[in-house]
Amino acid sequence: MPLLTVENLTATHGLLHAVRGVDLALAEGETLALVGANGAGKTTLLRTIAGAHRAALGRIRFDGADITLLPAHRRVPLGIALVPEGRRLFAGMTVAENLLVAEGRGRAGRWTMATVLDAFPQLRPKLKSRAGDLSGGQQQAAAIARALMSNPRLLLLDEVSLGLSPAAVEQLYVSLAALPAGGTTIVLVEQDLGRALGVADRVVCLLEGRITYEGRARETTRARVLEAYFGVSSALGAGADR
Repeated sequence: MPLLTVENLTATHGLLHAVRGVDLALAEGETLALVGANGAGKTTLLRTIAGAHRAALGRIRFDGADITLLPAHRRVPLGIALVPEGRRLFAGMTVAENLLVAEGRGRAGRWTMATVLDAFPQLRPKLKSRAGDLSGGQQQAAAIARALMSNPRLLLLDEVSLGLSPAAVEQLYVSLAALPAGGTTIVLVEQDLGRALGVADRVVCLLEGRITYEGRARETTRARVLEAYFGVSSALGAGADR
């Protein structure tokens, strides 16, 4: 049985249909890369799965249970955590305080202050620093670490590398690579196709709220993703890959 099942999911912003009839299933321990142009519906899909946005139609099932109507704060103890675009840290609190906010809000499990700092060692010397004073890469590490403190079974990561330096992105991905080995299921929104294809088991592309491509990452070419990404012809997609 899949850990997460999304059935005919539709989510709206007023009259705008941001997600349109999406069907999706994830196995436990799987990493799914969710790609698409700006406005494709990626963030809305993640927020709807997390309970931060209400579904207009369809069903969301987690570990076999229908959670479609559950609010976000009741999904966290079930094992769902969202790292939103923009990090959303408590800027005036220390890094340690940000991490401790999540402690006790989720499930018991392997993630504690000690294990989170082992996974993100760049945070260790910054525990007493205000989160708002950190670099972009350090803030993103703190946001992911805070989510892990709830011991999620499903970790939703929105725009992990957006606005970060290449060195910060590399450091983050080194830490992320170890998470699936611990059984964490990941949905990753990522604009960097190379990164997405390198870490994911599967890739899903959204265009105008609909899935236009789904495939195994190791069998997916950049040209094929670009074709689905922009809705262009195969010939144009192949040309973009050269």
